[in-house]
Amino acid sequence: MSIADNLRIINENIARAAQKSGRQRADITLIAVTKSVDPQVLQGEIGTLLSMGVSHLGENRVQELTAKQPLCGSDITWHMIGNLQRNKVRNVVGRVAMIHSLDSLRLAEEISRIALRENVAADVLIEINIADEASKHGIAPEDAMDLAREAARLPNIAVKGLMTIAPFVDDGEENRPHFRRMARLFAELKAAGHDMRHLSMGMTIDYEVAIEEGATMVRIGTAIFGEREAQNEQNH
Repeated sequence: MSIADNLRIINENIARAAQKSGRQRADITLIAVTKSVDPQVLQGEIGTLLSMGVSHLGENRVQELTAKQPLCGSDITWHMIGNLQRNKVRNVVGRVAMIHSLDSLRLAEEISRIALRENVAADVLIEINIADEASKHGIAPEDAMDLAREAARLPNIAVKGLMTIAPFVDDGEENRPHFRRMARLFAELKAAGHDMRHLSMGMTIDYEVAIEEGATMVRIGTAIFGEREAQNEQNH
Protein backbone atom coordinates (compact mmCIF):
# COMPACT_ATOMS: atom_id res chain seq x y z
CA MET A 1 0.00 0.00 0.00
CA SER A 2 1.01 3.62 -0.42
CA ILE A 3 2.11 5.90 2.41
CA ALA A 4 -1.23 7.69 2.13
CA ASP A 5 -3.07 4.37 2.53
CA ASN A 6 -0.91 3.46 5.50
CA LEU A 7 -1.57 6.82 7.16
CA ARG A 8 -5.30 6.53 6.56
CA ILE A 9 -5.34 3.27 8.51
CA ILE A 10 -3.07 4.63 11.25
CA ASN A 11 -5.21 7.75 11.69
CA GLU A 12 -8.32 5.59 12.01
CA ASN A 13 -6.59 3.41 14.60
CA ILE A 14 -5.38 6.44 16.56
CA ALA A 15 -8.87 7.96 16.56
CA ARG A 16 -10.40 4.73 17.81
CA ALA A 17 -7.80 4.31 20.56
CA ALA A 18 -8.13 7.95 21.59
CA GLN A 19 -11.90 7.53 21.90
CA LYS A 20 -11.38 4.54 24.21
CA SER A 21 -9.29 6.77 26.48
CA GLY A 22 -11.86 9.55 26.46
CA ARG A 23 -9.97 11.79 24.05
CA GLN A 24 -10.07 12.98 20.44
CA ARG A 25 -7.77 12.22 17.50
CA ALA A 26 -6.47 15.79 17.74
CA ASP A 27 -5.17 15.08 21.25
CA ILE A 28 -2.58 12.64 19.88
CA THR A 29 0.53 13.73 17.98
CA LEU A 30 1.71 11.24 15.36
CA ILE A 31 5.46 11.47 14.88
CA ALA A 32 6.56 9.82 11.64
CA VAL A 33 9.93 8.18 12.28
CA THR A 34 12.25 8.76 9.34
CA LYS A 35 15.16 6.60 10.46
CA SER A 36 16.80 4.99 7.40
CA VAL A 37 14.38 6.66 4.97
CA ASP A 38 16.43 8.00 2.04
CA PRO A 39 16.50 11.83 2.20
CA GLN A 40 15.37 12.23 -1.41
CA VAL A 41 12.56 9.73 -0.94
CA LEU A 42 11.45 11.56 2.18
CA GLN A 43 11.54 14.90 0.37
CA GLY A 44 9.24 13.47 -2.28
CA GLU A 45 6.75 12.27 0.32
CA ILE A 46 6.47 15.48 2.37
CA GLY A 47 3.41 16.62 0.42
CA THR A 48 1.67 13.31 1.12
CA LEU A 49 2.55 13.42 4.81
CA LEU A 50 1.25 16.97 5.18
CA SER A 51 -1.92 16.19 3.24
CA MET A 52 -2.62 13.37 5.71
CA GLY A 53 -2.12 15.64 8.69
CA VAL A 54 1.41 14.56 9.57
CA SER A 55 3.76 17.48 10.17
CA HIS A 56 5.90 15.99 12.95
CA LEU A 57 8.96 13.93 11.99
CA GLY A 58 11.29 12.11 14.34
CA GLU A 59 14.90 11.11 13.80
CA ASN A 60 17.01 8.66 15.77
CA ARG A 61 20.34 9.76 14.35
CA VAL A 62 21.86 13.23 14.41
CA GLN A 63 23.59 12.76 11.06
CA GLU A 64 20.31 11.82 9.37
CA LEU A 65 18.54 14.74 11.00
CA THR A 66 21.02 17.28 9.65
CA ALA A 67 20.86 15.72 6.17
CA LYS A 68 17.06 15.56 5.91
CA GLN A 69 15.94 18.71 7.66
CA PRO A 70 16.98 21.18 4.93
CA LEU A 71 15.08 19.14 2.31
CA CYS A 72 11.74 18.99 4.07
CA GLY A 73 10.61 22.60 4.33
CA SER A 74 9.43 24.90 7.08
CA ASP A 75 6.07 23.17 7.63
CA ILE A 76 7.77 20.23 9.36
CA THR A 77 8.33 20.05 13.12
CA TRP A 78 11.32 17.88 14.04
CA HIS A 79 11.90 15.69 17.08
CA MET A 80 15.12 14.02 18.21
CA ILE A 81 13.93 10.65 19.46
CA GLY A 82 17.15 8.61 19.56
CA ASN A 83 19.94 8.44 22.11
CA LEU A 84 21.80 11.75 22.17
CA GLN A 85 25.50 11.88 23.00
CA ARG A 86 26.74 15.03 24.68
CA ASN A 87 29.18 15.80 21.86
CA LYS A 88 26.26 15.90 19.39
CA VAL A 89 24.05 18.28 21.39
CA ARG A 90 25.30 21.33 19.49
CA ASN A 91 23.95 19.80 16.27
CA VAL A 92 20.47 19.30 17.72
CA VAL A 93 19.60 22.19 20.03
CA GLY A 94 17.76 24.83 18.02
CA ARG A 95 17.03 22.38 15.21
CA VAL A 96 14.27 20.37 16.88
CA ALA A 97 11.11 21.19 18.77
CA MET A 98 11.77 18.49 21.33
CA ILE A 99 14.47 16.09 22.50
CA HIS A 100 12.82 12.86 23.67
CA SER A 101 15.88 11.19 25.17
CA LEU A 102 17.13 13.03 28.24
CA ASP A 103 18.69 10.31 30.39
CA SER A 104 21.18 12.03 32.68
CA LEU A 105 21.89 15.26 34.50
CA ARG A 106 25.14 15.63 32.55
CA LEU A 107 23.20 15.59 29.27
CA ALA A 108 20.73 18.11 30.70
CA GLU A 109 23.62 20.38 31.66
CA GLU A 110 25.08 20.21 28.15
CA ILE A 111 21.69 20.89 26.53
CA SER A 112 21.27 23.85 28.87
CA ARG A 113 24.75 25.16 28.10
CA ILE A 114 24.26 25.04 24.32
CA ALA A 115 20.73 26.42 24.51
CA LEU A 116 21.93 29.33 26.64
CA ARG A 117 24.78 30.01 24.22
CA GLU A 118 22.41 29.95 21.24
CA ASN A 119 19.74 31.94 23.10
CA VAL A 120 17.05 29.33 22.49
CA ALA A 121 14.76 27.26 24.70
CA ALA A 122 15.20 23.48 24.64
CA ASP A 123 12.16 21.34 25.47
CA VAL A 124 12.99 17.80 26.54
CA LEU A 125 11.37 14.57 27.66
CA ILE A 126 12.95 12.30 30.26
CA GLU A 127 13.54 8.84 28.82
CA ILE A 128 12.42 6.06 31.17
CA ASN A 129 13.71 2.49 30.87
CA ILE A 130 10.36 1.20 32.04
CA ALA A 131 11.13 -2.51 31.66
CA ASP A 132 14.70 -2.30 33.01
CA GLU A 133 16.18 -3.70 29.80
CA ALA A 134 19.97 -3.78 29.63
CA SER A 135 19.87 -3.00 25.90
CA LYS A 136 17.89 0.21 26.36
CA HIS A 137 18.85 3.73 27.30
CA GLY A 138 16.87 5.72 29.84
CA ILE A 139 16.71 6.01 33.60
CA ALA A 140 14.89 3.94 36.18
CA PRO A 141 11.37 5.18 36.99
CA GLU A 142 12.34 5.90 40.58
CA ASP A 143 15.02 8.35 39.40
CA ALA A 144 12.68 10.47 37.26
CA MET A 145 11.59 12.84 40.02
CA ASP A 146 15.18 13.71 40.94
CA LEU A 147 16.24 14.30 37.32
CA ALA A 148 13.19 16.47 36.66
CA ARG A 149 13.96 18.50 39.79
CA GLU A 150 17.64 18.98 38.90
CA ALA A 151 16.93 19.84 35.26
CA ALA A 152 14.35 22.42 36.34
CA ARG A 153 17.14 24.40 38.00
CA LEU A 154 19.05 24.80 34.74
CA PRO A 155 18.53 27.73 32.36
CA ASN A 156 17.04 27.40 28.86
CA ILE A 157 15.92 23.78 29.28
CA ALA A 158 12.42 22.64 30.19
CA VAL A 159 11.24 19.12 30.98
CA LYS A 160 7.86 18.73 29.29
CA GLY A 161 7.12 15.07 29.93
CA LEU A 162 8.31 11.49 29.65
CA MET A 163 9.27 9.03 26.91
CA THR A 164 9.80 5.30 26.85
CA ILE A 165 10.68 2.58 24.38
CA ALA A 166 8.75 -0.48 25.50
CA PRO A 167 10.05 -4.02 24.92
CA PHE A 168 9.87 -5.49 21.43
CA VAL A 169 6.94 -7.89 21.51
CA ASP A 170 4.81 -9.84 19.05
CA ASP A 171 1.58 -8.55 20.55
CA GLY A 172 1.34 -4.91 21.64
CA GLU A 173 -1.06 -5.92 24.41
CA GLU A 174 1.95 -7.35 26.27
CA ASN A 175 3.23 -3.81 26.83
CA ARG A 176 0.04 -2.51 28.45
CA PRO A 177 1.42 -2.90 32.02
CA HIS A 178 4.50 -0.87 31.05
CA PHE A 179 2.41 1.90 29.50
CA ARG A 180 0.12 1.92 32.51
CA ARG A 181 3.12 2.31 34.80
CA MET A 182 4.41 5.18 32.64
CA ALA A 183 1.05 6.92 32.93
CA ARG A 184 1.17 6.61 36.72
CA LEU A 185 4.70 8.05 36.80
CA PHE A 186 3.61 10.89 34.53
CA ALA A 187 0.75 11.67 36.91
CA GLU A 188 3.07 11.56 39.93
CA LEU A 189 5.45 14.09 38.41
CA LYS A 190 2.57 16.31 37.39
CA ALA A 191 1.13 16.18 40.90
CA ALA A 192 4.55 17.18 42.24
CA GLY A 193 4.37 20.40 40.21
CA HIS A 194 6.38 19.46 37.14
CA ASP A 195 5.13 20.68 33.76
CA MET A 196 4.11 17.30 32.36
CA ARG A 197 2.49 17.87 28.96
CA HIS A 198 3.69 15.01 26.76
CA LEU A 199 3.80 11.26 27.24
CA SER A 200 5.72 9.84 24.29
CA MET A 201 5.21 6.09 24.05
CA GLY A 202 3.99 3.56 21.53
CA MET A 203 5.40 2.50 18.17
CA THR A 204 4.34 0.42 15.19
CA ILE A 205 3.53 -2.73 17.17
CA ASP A 206 1.84 -1.18 20.19
CA TYR A 207 0.76 2.43 19.56
CA GLU A 208 -2.95 1.73 19.98
CA VAL A 209 -2.41 0.20 23.41
CA ALA A 210 -0.13 3.11 24.35
CA ILE A 211 -2.82 5.63 23.42
CA GLU A 212 -5.45 3.73 25.38
CA GLU A 213 -3.14 4.05 28.41
CA GLY A 214 -2.53 7.78 27.99
CA ALA A 215 0.12 8.43 25.33
CA THR A 216 -0.04 11.91 23.82
CA MET A 217 2.69 11.20 21.26
CA VAL A 218 3.32 8.02 19.27
CA ARG A 219 6.40 7.36 17.16
CA ILE A 220 5.67 5.27 14.07
CA GLY A 221 8.06 4.32 11.27
CA THR A 222 7.53 0.86 9.79
CA ALA A 223 3.73 1.11 9.59
CA ILE A 224 4.14 4.31 7.53
CA PHE A 225 7.25 3.78 5.40
CA GLY A 226 7.50 -0.02 5.41
CA GLU A 227 10.60 -1.99 6.26
CA ARG A 228 13.84 -0.15 5.57
CA GLU A 229 17.37 -1.43 6.07
CA ALA A 230 17.92 -4.24 8.56
CA GLN A 231 17.30 -2.55 11.88
CA ASN A 232 15.95 -3.06 15.34
CA GLU A 233 12.18 -2.57 15.38
CA GLN A 234 12.38 -1.24 18.93
CA ASN A 235 13.71 2.05 17.57
CA HIS A 236 10.47 2.87 15.79
